[in-house]
Amino acid sequence: MIKLKENCRYSLLVPTSMGVRITPENGQPVYSSDVFRMQATSAETNVASISSYLGLPVKVLTAFVEGSPIAAFIKANLRSRGMDFEAKEVPQGGPWGYRHQFNIADSGYGNRGPRVHNDRAGEVGRTLSAEDFDLDRIFGLEGVQIIHISGLIGALSEQTSRFCLELARTAKKYGTAVSFDLNYRASFWKGREDELRSIFSEIAGLSDILIGNEEDFQLALGVKGPEAGGTGIASKIDSFKDMTREVKKAFPNASVFATTLREVVNVNTHLWGAITLVDDEWFIEQPRQIGVLDRIGGGDGFVGGLLYAMLRGWEPSEWVKFGWATGAMATTFLTDYAQPADEEQVWSIWGGNARVKR
Repeated sequence: MIKLKENCRYSLLVPTSMGVRITPENGQPVYSSDVFRMQATSAETNVASISSYLGLPVKVLTAFVEGSPIAAFIKANLRSRGMDFEAKEVPQGGPWGYRHQFNIADSGYGNRGPRVHNDRAGEVGRTLSAEDFDLDRIFGLEGVQIIHISGLIGALSEQTSRFCLELARTAKKYGTAVSFDLNYRASFWKGREDELRSIFSEIAGLSDILIGNEEDFQLALGVKGPEAGGTGIASKIDSFKDMTREVKKAFPNASVFATTLREVVNVNTHLWGAITLVDDEWFIEQPRQIGVLDRIGGGDGFVGGLLYAMLRGWEPSEWVKFGWATGAMATTFLTDYAQPADEEQVWSIWGGNARVKR
């Protein structure tokens, strides 16, 4: 069982590369739209939003383009979410210099699936380095209970890969629990497979909490994936448990392992479930039907709820329930992060209570 460090200034710390997501209105495709909504985004702050909206202290480590109006937009958004941030300011270097990444995506509708286009050339977050921050102050003096690292920032560049590894090493030095969501992306790994496999394996070896799906564990860590099961995601739970056992054998220092289960009926109806292994005990949320406004961020919402439940000191049986519900909640927002009003709202989602609260 994870024992979290006490007397810390921050419950959760996330390193991230911030950008913006632009999305057409009403689920329309990008190519047929001329009106778009813009939001600040990153996978790691999606995770952290559950804790920050529910009142826990959160810190973000990132980089901004100096003097950029997009950077100002992102900073205002992080403040509105109740997050502290520490960042290096990088001069743009002219019109062809650094910028914040753009994620251009539609939500899909019915039987027309979502399409996402990442435009990340010149991304300022690729410059992040351990030398940008006083890690001894952050982990030693301020104190952090959990650091959450995503494979997205971990694979963004050679610098960010080393940055995440140094963060994990420093966290362990000061007794901070390490959460690692593998988030494998083939386009990020192209040409760097051996290097990233080595770095990801070392971070996983330092982790207390390991999160991923079958593709993540197979392609990022080389662990055998689940066997083909019957029809439907629920029929594959035993094979997912077998895969998780293999991950635990390979990375015995971790004590919590988690994966989500998703079956797409259509864009707006999914079957959503989750599995956690805590020490040697399984906790499973069988796939249930959820309504989906925008699926992007559902997995991050799950991780955010899982970590929040740990930070609150709840029993492990509650972790997967709360994470399932915050993941389902995230898919009901136009932002790609959930914005819970309170714990009661989250538990109502888990309980299937969608009645009006007056």
